[in-house]
Amino acid sequence: MSDSPKQNRIDDLLDRIRLSAERLADDRVDRGDLKILSRTLRELRYAFKVFAPYRNQRKVTVFGSARTAATEPTYRACVQFGAEMAKHEWMIVTGAAQGIMEAGHVGAGREMSMGLNIMLPFEQHANPVIADDHKLVNMKYFFTRKLMFVKECDAVVCYPGGFGTLDEALEVLTLIQTGKRELVPVIFADAPGGNFWTTLDQFIREHLLRDGMISPDDLHLYSVTDNYEEAAHEILNYYRVFHSMRYVGRDLILRLQQELSESLLATINQDFADILNGGEFEQHAGRLEEEKDDETTNDMSRLIFNFNRRAHGRLRLLINLINESAGE
Repeated sequence: MSDSPKQNRIDDLLDRIRLSAERLADDRVDRGDLKILSRTLRELRYAFKVFAPYRNQRKVTVFGSARTAATEPTYRACVQFGAEMAKHEWMIVTGAAQGIMEAGHVGAGREMSMGLNIMLPFEQHANPVIADDHKLVNMKYFFTRKLMFVKECDAVVCYPGGFGTLDEALEVLTLIQTGKRELVPVIFADAPGGNFWTTLDQFIREHLLRDGMISPDDLHLYSVTDNYEEAAHEILNYYRVFHSMRYVGRDLILRLQQELSESLLATINQDFADILNGGEFEQHAGRLEEEKDDETTNDMSRLIFNFNRRAHGRLRLLINLINESAGE
């Protein structure tokens, strides 16, 4: 076995998993609880294995109703969106069933589709595009499925749907708002002229915002559109200069695909000082020593700062500003 620092860290985590399993016997855990733990671990292990070869492939998760007929405008809009993203070499991840989930896969095609199917006693079987594909995972639990939806994506697009869609959409916003998931574009999409999400947006503004349950900056964590091209453009533009982020100690590191000008860096320090816990924004060429486990971003520029870990809406505005600098 390798004695590399990375392998040592992996071995340590595996030892912790084994120790937790051994302690379950000492705790005399109920058999029903053990079944949940066992199934959860098996589901996630297999899902990680399926997604591992595609970790460096950009993916967008698409949520929406399984009951949307192929004749409906929202189905056709989602097909167009899936095709547009596949054209730019993005994969489409859906719940693998019918309706909007099928539409996303129809647009993307089998090669650019991945599926996370939930096993239900009714209405849920894999659509013909993804059925029997090696990129399809069948899962028993909603919580493991939702973890994979959010963990493995670079953007989220929600088409109209029922309780499940609303649950998924609002959970994603909650995770982003609280910093439990890195910032990604979240888009509430509809067919041309549709008002499904504009009604929700109005509710959010008239109740959550007005009553102080969210801050004004939280409105920047999502967008609403009835145009599939606008949805695709927002996603692609988000990664125009910005590439990814990670924390190193107390600092947040933004990996950027081009160096920022001195004037833009000065503007950022002036206009976004409110999101800092202290210090200022600093630019660094190439990866840091603490990032040596990630070789895919070696040559990218870094923007380093002590983020307050609260103002995620403002952080989105910062990333927007950086992307607007492309070509300058």
